[in-house]
Amino acid sequence: MVQGGGFKAPGYESVIMTVIIGEKLEYAEKQPRCPVCEGLETRFFMSIEAKIYWRCDICVATFLDASLLPDDDFERERYSLHENNPGDESYRRFLGRLMNPLLERVTPPAKGLDYGCGPGPVLASMLVEAGFTMERYDPFFFPDESVLAEYYDFVTCTEVAEHFHNPACEFRRLDRMLREGGLLALMTSFQDDDGAFGQWHYRREPTHVVFYREETFFRLAERHGWSCDIPAKDIVFMRKPFQKMRGYTP
Repeated sequence: MVQGGGFKAPGYESVIMTVIIGEKLEYAEKQPRCPVCEGLETRFFMSIEAKIYWRCDICVATFLDASLLPDDDFERERYSLHENNPGDESYRRFLGRLMNPLLERVTPPAKGLDYGCGPGPVLASMLVEAGFTMERYDPFFFPDESVLAEYYDFVTCTEVAEHFHNPACEFRRLDRMLREGGLLALMTSFQDDDGAFGQWHYRREPTHVVFYREETFFRLAERHGWSCDIPAKDIVFMRKPFQKMRGYTP
């Protein structure tokens, strides 16, 4: 299930030069900065199917080399192939993995944003049905950036974070949009088996470019001053503290 895309915040450029000759990978000694935590403690992780992946030793994220990131046209075409039907009960059950624990943490009429909602914002529709006020944003299909200037009680990010070309910038943006005490609700498949990474279906989706472990989200939360709760596999809730946002009157 793929939603969202085109998340190319400026400033993330590869600082290496790579050459693939047969199965031989040669790369400069200078590693790229981690796009998730912006740390410099990164190392070559794997080369497979002409793709180069790096691992951050600080936040343990795994990411595709920046020189190999897909372009907008490819992403738009790829996402347009997906049909997210609000009447599809199996898809609604899939989204329920995030929505059901979210309903234990926020109550109507809280205001939320479905960030990276894709061409069919089914989760936003389900939350409206539940009594919430929802906005939608997607850089391809709902590109109204005025919604990014507002504040929200919660932001959902469902099967989107793995598409981020510059996660650090995206998470700063999400932090800015959350009210004090606001909740970031995120769903993405955790990368927890290095041995299976090469054949992992999640990696093989060509628009998936960054992969997170549970520890990655605890590191992110620490970086932003959030609390972090992982109630189930692939589900993350990070809450912004009340004292963090200053100068804003709701």
